[in-house]
Amino acid sequence: MHASRRAPRVITRAAGLLALTAAVFGAAAATASASAPSVSTGGATKVSPQSATLNGTINPKGKATVYFFQYGPTAAYGSQTPEIAGGSGTSSVAASADVIGLAPATTYHYRLVARNADGTTTAGDRSFKTANQPLGFTLSATPNPVPYGSGVTLQGVLSGTGNAGRQVILQQKVFPYLTDFQTVGNPQVTGSSGAFAFPLLGVTTNTQYRVETVASKPVVSEIVTLGVAVRLTTRVSSHRVRRGGHITFSGTIRPAKVGALFAVQKLNGSGTWVTVGGGVARGGGSTFTRYAKRVKIRRGGTFRVFVGVADGQQVSNAGTAVRISTH
Repeated sequence: MHASRRAPRVITRAAGLLALTAAVFGAAAATASASAPSVSTGGATKVSPQSATLNGTINPKGKATVYFFQYGPTAAYGSQTPEIAGGSGTSSVAASADVIGLAPATTYHYRLVARNADGTTTAGDRSFKTANQPLGFTLSATPNPVPYGSGVTLQGVLSGTGNAGRQVILQQKVFPYLTDFQTVGNPQVTGSSGAFAFPLLGVTTNTQYRVETVASKPVVSEIVTLGVAVRLTTRVSSHRVRRGGHITFSGTIRPAKVGALFAVQKLNGSGTWVTVGGGVARGGGSTFTRYAKRVKIRRGGTFRVFVGVADGQQVSNAGTAVRISTH
């Protein structure tokens, strides 16, 4: 009877102890929660095609705090900036971080996250869109220089936002480059990567080229100067001669270059062409000039004829190398 009368008193004391413990821990938890940093996601600034500055504010609540931004093309983010020290003050301070390597004309989501010893706080989601990548050209000629009368391809890439499916035109200015650029042929349409090509046949004179978009405000490429190399044929009177004997080098130059200087050259051991004879091109016809030179051969080797051009209409060039042996 006495034991049963004491039992309620024991239970009552235990319940009181549990209630007191819960109250103490609850108060501690509330204190910890109150000391976690507060954060707010701000707007994005300095937005370019591939970068931006993310902004916000944090209040460290008196505890040493670090912060970072989560960002990505969706609200799932996927990337984050390095952690940055936010101090241990008790008032709101600015927080910012730069992000790079972004895709142009793309929407990105981001939010600010701060952490201290008492907890982590995540701010709300915001978004921004990167700027369009401006259109721009690359352009080159293959080959350059091109042999006189041969074909060449002007090719390049239009880069930037909306570069695919654009009409581009080729323009030229022929030496001496005193006229305005003139459109050549029909427009081409850029491919899915912005690539385009203009094949040309029978180029005969040094020419400047450029391309531009067909638009009310066209984008224009840099100028590519195409050199047209004179074309040589080379003949030798013999491919084998006694040491100290003579061989005649002869051939034609196209287009006609009366008075052009030519040189017979030999390749030395260091890979340099050394002149062993020369002369002036003369005669021929309306479309070509002839040259000829008798040269003393002291030792066999590889020889060629080089023609120098200085009139600006074409560029200098060398003929096919020939092998001559001595005995």
